[in-house]
Amino acid sequence: MLYSLTRPASLIALVVLMTGCASSSLTLPTEWHPHQAPPLLAPGPPDRLSQSHPLDARAGYLVDHHYPANVSNSRVRFLVLHFTSDDNAAAFRALQGPNVSVHYLITRSPERRGDTPIVLQMVPESRRAWHAGVSAWQGRTHLNDSSIGIEIVNEGPREGTLNGWAPYSADQINAVIALARDISRRYGLDPTAIVGHSDIAPTRKVDPGPAFPWHRLYRAGIGAWPRPESVDHFRARFEREPPSLAQFLGALSAYGYAVSPTDRLTDQARAATRAFQMHFRPADYSGEPDTQTAAILWALLERYRPEALPR
Repeated sequence: MLYSLTRPASLIALVVLMTGCASSSLTLPTEWHPHQAPPLLAPGPPDRLSQSHPLDARAGYLVDHHYPANVSNSRVRFLVLHFTSDDNAAAFRALQGPNVSVHYLITRSPERRGDTPIVLQMVPESRRAWHAGVSAWQGRTHLNDSSIGIEIVNEGPREGTLNGWAPYSADQINAVIALARDISRRYGLDPTAIVGHSDIAPTRKVDPGPAFPWHRLYRAGIGAWPRPESVDHFRARFEREPPSLAQFLGALSAYGYAVSPTDRLTDQARAATRAFQMHFRPADYSGEPDTQTAAILWALLERYRPEALPR
């Protein structure tokens, strides 16, 4: 009798009722149209089939894990890198809570087992750590919900300034590369999804700072970087006719930064520009848009977001 229904609303209502039952055999494929008869799949598991399976004992019930759904995805969409602004002991105390936490901590001089660095895991990847705070990237907000965080022990800049940045050790960066490469591979992260805290919260944060070697990570297969020839092409173009401020900020937004295109360099716009420069042109992070910054940005869009490239 199911196939005799011709009104889409009636069919949809019946489908919803049937799919709410554990014994239902009806599943709608993504491309199913309400005027088509839905396909019927094989019946669900018999009532007693679980008796032959190992079961997971929980409080007052047992769980059979032998019937996984084929449609799901990971909560992890981004990888966020931080510095601690503290030494090992202070960072470890702070990251144990109650106000902040992180998935991984890389100490100032990571221990080694043979030639392999040891990193500290403080929160399981499946759990939400409190490392990003108020944040946004590529249209998503509250990135604690959708990211893994790595903290690196580093004091950052001289107190009260954006100068005198503490260096990262070679051992730390080797550990970051190994860890970030593994996370990126396991979750299939887009190169533009590997970011710094300053990228996702530019008005509040400056870490991991201009001393962090983003280009070295890129050469190790981690994260985004523009092609030099593309930067040269756009720089020559912009020296003749630079983009307007609104076009530049629109391009920053298209790449991922939470900034509104406007014809005025607001504090938000300056902070986003500074974060971009710290990431991709660390020799000069004034926060002022210029020809080279625009060329780098357009080259990144051409490589990773060509559909968003301003024409």
